[in-house]
Amino acid sequence: MLERADDPYCGSPPLPADLLAAWNLDPALLAVLALALAAGLRAIGRDGTDARHRRRWFLAAFLALAVAFLSPLCALSSALFSARVVHHVLLVAVAAPLAALAFPARTAIGSRALAGATLAHVVTLWIWHAPQPYAFALSSDAAYWFMELTLLLPAFAFWRGVLGRRAASPPALLAHLTVIVQMGLLGALITFAPAPLYAQHFLTTGPFGLTALEDQQLAGLVMWVPALVPYLLAALAGVVRLAGSADEREGAAA
Repeated sequence: MLERADDPYCGSPPLPADLLAAWNLDPALLAVLALALAAGLRAIGRDGTDARHRRRWFLAAFLALAVAFLSPLCALSSALFSARVVHHVLLVAVAAPLAALAFPARTAIGSRALAGATLAHVVTLWIWHAPQPYAFALSSDAAYWFMELTLLLPAFAFWRGVLGRRAASPPALLAHLTVIVQMGLLGALITFAPAPLYAQHFLTTGPFGLTALEDQQLAGLVMWVPALVPYLLAALAGVVRLAGSADEREGAAA
């Protein structure tokens, strides 16, 4: 391990040879996840096809969180900014939509509430990937968990709004477009920055065969392309459903 005086929550940056053994078995985190798993399954219940589908979505979301926080990805994110971005993508673009499918909104979310969730989602993405807030997030365990929660919860609210009863509505499609454009812009800025921006990774990328700038460029590409795929697919599904609804209305009127 590469020892540092101010190790982040996930520990010292691992060396490549140590990575596969670098699982995070924090007892407090394991207890919280176990309680969340039990509470989530109990809230969903066991009766009916809807409950079975929701339980599968919830277990998939839980698996994504386990990969993000328990697997060696957690330790790798102490070494590579690109791994940190993959970790964040798992939260906001994988775990959050899966959780939203497991716990869908029972009524259509209003336009203002959806706009607020979209704004919060975008703002937290920009804030926590700026160099100074990112440095703060790694300064203590409390700051780290504050970052994680303020990334995950607005993303969950956003996905509940765009995957619920208004999934095929113009406001939902506009919300998708907003996030896609903003996340793409953020990814592009990180990718094309002329110098490394994240001091925490200046000395930790070498063992993995990357310079700090190359690691940063890889992080930007992850945010610019793969991270957008869930948003694009959900938006495309909304467009298809919206077009189908329009065709049905035209057919009924004819």
